[in-house]
Amino acid sequence: MDSEEVAGQSEMVTIIPNGKHNEDLTVPVKTPLEDDGRYEDTEGNVAESEEFLPHTDGKKPTRFTDFEGKTSFGMSVFNLGNAIMGSGILGLAYAMANTGIILFLFLLTVVAVLSCYSIHLLLKSSGVVGIRAYEQLGYRAFGTPGKLAAGIAITLQNIGAMSSYLYIVKYEFPLVIQAFLNISGKSDEWYLNGNYLVVLVSVCVILPLALMKQLGYLGYTSGFSLSCMVFFLCVVIYKKFQIPCPFFEFSFNTTESLNSSTGMEHSVGYQNGHTQVEADPDCSPRMFTLNSQTAYTIPILAFAFVCHPEVLPIYTELRNPTKRKMQHVSNISIAVMYTMYFLAALFGYLTFYGKVEAEMLHTYSRIDPFDTLILCVRLAVLTAVTLTVPIVLFPVRRAIQQMLFPNKVFNWLRHIAIATCLLILINLLVIFAPNILGIFGIIGATSAPCLIFIFPAIFYIRIVPTEEEPMRSTPKIMAACFAGLGVLFMIMSLSFIIIDWTTGSDNAGGGH
Repeated sequence: MDSEEVAGQSEMVTIIPNGKHNEDLTVPVKTPLEDDGRYEDTEGNVAESEEFLPHTDGKKPTRFTDFEGKTSFGMSVFNLGNAIMGSGILGLAYAMANTGIILFLFLLTVVAVLSCYSIHLLLKSSGVVGIRAYEQLGYRAFGTPGKLAAGIAITLQNIGAMSSYLYIVKYEFPLVIQAFLNISGKSDEWYLNGNYLVVLVSVCVILPLALMKQLGYLGYTSGFSLSCMVFFLCVVIYKKFQIPCPFFEFSFNTTESLNSSTGMEHSVGYQNGHTQVEADPDCSPRMFTLNSQTAYTIPILAFAFVCHPEVLPIYTELRNPTKRKMQHVSNISIAVMYTMYFLAALFGYLTFYGKVEAEMLHTYSRIDPFDTLILCVRLAVLTAVTLTVPIVLFPVRRAIQQMLFPNKVFNWLRHIAIATCLLILINLLVIFAPNILGIFGIIGATSAPCLIFIFPAIFYIRIVPTEEEPMRSTPKIMAACFAGLGVLFMIMSLSFIIIDWTTGSDNAGGGH
């Protein structure tokens, strides 16, 4: 890198210290980096910024580098926490059952710390070039291939997340309606068919929200979604002290109640919350467990902590933004979600032990599908995941526009068509996918390591000038090791999942 290019980069850094500028500094200074095609300051990118973030004054185009953030520190923590929190929390008890409490805690801690470090790499790279868009960081680092790689990873990751959300709707919504109508047994009514219901929710709720022009319009739903998941956690903790171990299926509970009324004796039972204790070897927690399903733990954890496509937009909207301030936002958000994840996994596991299913809510329905509190939890989770889908869809649509229509201005027809096609694809995946753990495993083992480990590290190595940090400096060596760790996690997880499939094991997703 010659001295002229270094000087150009230094000039760019000085005019974008915190994302706040005077009026005469909103036009970027021409540098040699722009001449090689890496800046992409085109009308199309301005249009994409206008779509993803609202105008501040309605008069001049908004860029990621001159957007005047208005979001407080506390609200930014809340928004990023909502981006982290997802349906992955429903599979963590299953992960703990297949790793043990100590091993699960160790893995969860490692992934959380590594997620904080990867956000540090993203923020450092963003500060060097003044870009707050994941795809554009890829473009500055590796040109068009880098932008396509980042866009494809974001697309796969968020499609996997949306599929898992709608998968919950498919399996839980019929149970909620069945409990509400007090219907026992199977029914052929269309409103108890999960495939019909997921299409109905997609058309009537998700699509209208996804068609809004700006992401900011959906911010009002994020707080309610997160509060629903907090309610879910509280009920999981409460139910640990209400459900006996071993628990009994609903049909057995009914039979036992009838037998008790005729004078038949049973050594154990679960009637109206009252239990008779009997020792059972399956009701002892395990600290360490290794089996074929342990391979799913790392993908599930990696999928649960992915928030990286949303970090830079939240950074853009932060009031008086600095890298240090945004890093504090990320650390606090991850710490809060880390606590919620561990508590949900621990008390879910201590309730069902080895019998917990890949989707924990379905396990509760096996005990009493008419439990009022569990019915409220299902409604809360359904509401949370349904309202989250449009928020997750926005970055996917933006990534697709970056890859396929990089120089096009905003167009309502294209805006609607991309959202409609995405929802059709996701509905097909949800209807025909074998189980929710398959979605978590495959998507988590491919796109999640890229977004968390590999891309932030290699973008950092390429973007940060060698004059500031030589290739053999400690930060860049750590970043290279970080990328290698991501590749190792990806290969290991995919290998174990393939081996599990080839051996014909069905333990991963027997719940559905």
